[in-house]
Amino acid sequence: MKAVVMAGGEGTRLRPLTINRPKPMVSLVDRPVIQHIIELLKIHGITDIIITVQYLANAIQDYYGDGSAYGVNITYSLEEMPLGTAGSVKHAEHLLDEPFLVISGDALTDFNLSKIIDHHFTTKSQATITLYHVDNPLDYGVVIIDEDGNVRQFLEKPSWGEVFSDTVNTGVYVLDPSVLAYIERGKSSDWSKDIFPHMIERGDRIQGFVTQGYWTDVGTIEEYMRACGDYLAGKVNLPRLGHNIGGDVWVDGDAEIAPDAQLHGPIYLGHGAKIKSGVIIHGPSVVRDYTIIDTRANIDRSIIWRNSYVGERAELRGAIVLRQSNIRQRAMLFEGVVIGDGVQIGAGAVIQPNVKIWPSKEVDEGATVSSSIIWGSQGRRVLFGRYGVTGLVNIEITPELCAKLGAAFGATLTRGSTVTINRDAHYTPRMLKRAIVAGLPSAGINVCDLQNVPIPVARYYTRAINASGGIHVRLSPYDNRVVEVKFFDEHGLDIVSTVERKIENTFFREDFRRAYLDEIGRIRYGDAIASTYTSAFLKALRPDALEMIGRSFHLVIDYANTSASMILSPVLRRYRVDSVELNVNPDEQMVFQTTAQFEAAVQRLTQITPVVGASMGVRLDSGGEKIFLVDDKGVRLHPLRALAAVTAMAMQAHGGGTVAVPVTAPRAFEKIAERYGGRILRTRATMGALMQTASQQPNLLMLGDGTGGYIFPAFYPITDGMFAIVKLMELLTLTEARLSAVIAELPPYYMAQSRVPCRWESKGKVMRILNEQYAERRAEQVDGIKIDLGNEWVLILPDPDGPFFHVIAEGYNEEQARVLVEKYTGLVTSLQ
Repeated sequence: MKAVVMAGGEGTRLRPLTINRPKPMVSLVDRPVIQHIIELLKIHGITDIIITVQYLANAIQDYYGDGSAYGVNITYSLEEMPLGTAGSVKHAEHLLDEPFLVISGDALTDFNLSKIIDHHFTTKSQATITLYHVDNPLDYGVVIIDEDGNVRQFLEKPSWGEVFSDTVNTGVYVLDPSVLAYIERGKSSDWSKDIFPHMIERGDRIQGFVTQGYWTDVGTIEEYMRACGDYLAGKVNLPRLGHNIGGDVWVDGDAEIAPDAQLHGPIYLGHGAKIKSGVIIHGPSVVRDYTIIDTRANIDRSIIWRNSYVGERAELRGAIVLRQSNIRQRAMLFEGVVIGDGVQIGAGAVIQPNVKIWPSKEVDEGATVSSSIIWGSQGRRVLFGRYGVTGLVNIEITPELCAKLGAAFGATLTRGSTVTINRDAHYTPRMLKRAIVAGLPSAGINVCDLQNVPIPVARYYTRAINASGGIHVRLSPYDNRVVEVKFFDEHGLDIVSTVERKIENTFFREDFRRAYLDEIGRIRYGDAIASTYTSAFLKALRPDALEMIGRSFHLVIDYANTSASMILSPVLRRYRVDSVELNVNPDEQMVFQTTAQFEAAVQRLTQITPVVGASMGVRLDSGGEKIFLVDDKGVRLHPLRALAAVTAMAMQAHGGGTVAVPVTAPRAFEKIAERYGGRILRTRATMGALMQTASQQPNLLMLGDGTGGYIFPAFYPITDGMFAIVKLMELLTLTEARLSAVIAELPPYYMAQSRVPCRWESKGKVMRILNEQYAERRAEQVDGIKIDLGNEWVLILPDPDGPFFHVIAEGYNEEQARVLVEKYTGLVTSLQ
């Protein structure tokens, strides 16, 4: 059998390790990563190997040649451009005339390939996918199989809410040549995203083989360090170079070790390595060929590549030093430091944690380096969370970080594009916004500064002027120490996860695009922002209803001292709405309010609304996106109950229609839809998912998240509290109803929920077991795992940002809802 070894990857997340070499040629303890794969293939009798190459292809071809020196026969398939995991195999189709194995050249594994191949032939399937259980499946492709091992579903790099298993695709396949007919030649395509799902749709048989052994994708610096440590600890069943001299110290060839050196394994010393007097090395550590560790140096959990020098009394703790680098005496390198090829670190220099220094740089004697030396400093491993890029003001989210963030976003867009930028009234977002503005033009991006307008206005204006994207900087409504940076696409919607990853990759590898002189972007202010928005706003409303609102509607509105008053108040005056306006003047000190301040404001609203005889009272949130309602009797409405009331009025006014609500909402919504001849569509429990649904299905009447956010696609597929207020006035006018009466007619529902702590590494396991145990009672898979209990249900939803699950239940009474939550909370706890 032939093997196709995929070796075309750039390994951008591994930089600077991969700047001068392709990812498969990164040294992993005693040899390049790809050579571990070649050794594994030889163990299982596979010596006819096709290596697909693209990035720095010569590095692999020159090193291995025809493979004869390594006991194999190697043929190369060179791609002119990246073709993806499936496209690259298609490119080598002329070399494949019988079943073959596909394996990644940049992973570390000791899988029993013979068993995988035997399983393929025994089951007579067209494709066999090797599967593996992992603690954290977020960065992998999750695969669902049935009891017979047939693959039923693929989910590529899911969010926690979409994780239905911890069984992931390892990229090790046995394939029949007939599958290559599904791949278009010369076009980039992926096995798990494109080809395998297409095969499943056609009814082709794909087997999933869950295997044991060791496997890790050496994709990040952290994974690389872990893989080296596991290999040194003997967790990987592959041949090792050298011999064990005792104390779990492996030496290859003629390494020189001083008698008084202290070596605490596991350690690997390459040929010609020199360990001088008084040196202390704690494993897992690697010292490659011809590297010198000078007198009394201290090496702790570090990896040093060949031909490097570590000076007298230097100290390395959890660091990586690449080839031909010079670390002078008394220098100190701390956790997460990566020193590129040919770097000179001066005597007594201190390289602080997580700093990366690109190849051929020089650090002066005695210098303290706290940020990466390339274009600038490096921040965090993961940028994006549920609310965009968030962190403590001027500690985690600094002007320096924001300038890089703007440059990283700009680098993902076409040069000469325009990006809108907006902020709330507080002075900290103002500071950080200006830093982002500086970063964008440096990447050749023009900036349209909207200054301070509500978020829905910024979203709409981004699309109205054909911008390529937008950014909004605001103080978190939950914590005034935290700032949020939100990114929009060209439609003003939240960017999707694939775009987030592109920005993260550019940010972390610090490979920014630098515009030259006249290519530097220009900065201007937005024109006619309010009129552009309100013109479209009013066109989406019924003219007859607007006239009726002006004659008969009475409103109490609390603007919460935000810029929403500058937009909505003129609209209400234009149509002569009888309104009592509270907290109209924007105030930067009121952008963030404590829970007590918010509750006090809503309490005032409940008192004022019935006294003035208003049809309803409403308060906007700080961004102008959400609303909080009080009915005509002064009763404060829970946001989920308010959504149910608006759903009922929308369906009544339109004689049916479809409303989208999250999977967390009660079944009362289906009862409402049945009453008015409508339909309910369930979505994932995030506002981003609702906005994407609204953009894809513009005929929906409305969408709501149950926390005060409403989307009316007839206007625009965004969360807009200002439009929702006027739309609600329109619905109340058209149905000639009082809000309190609508609430009284809603079907009852009883819900409870709790939060269950769960370690990150256990989340995937819990989801897999639940998915297996409740396969027959599982409701539609939308978000998390929803268990159908007849007239009741339970939703177990992993939190995307924290180490816990949410357990949400609907029962036939309040007590039963609580019982269900307690029961399944205990279940989730026990499965860990």
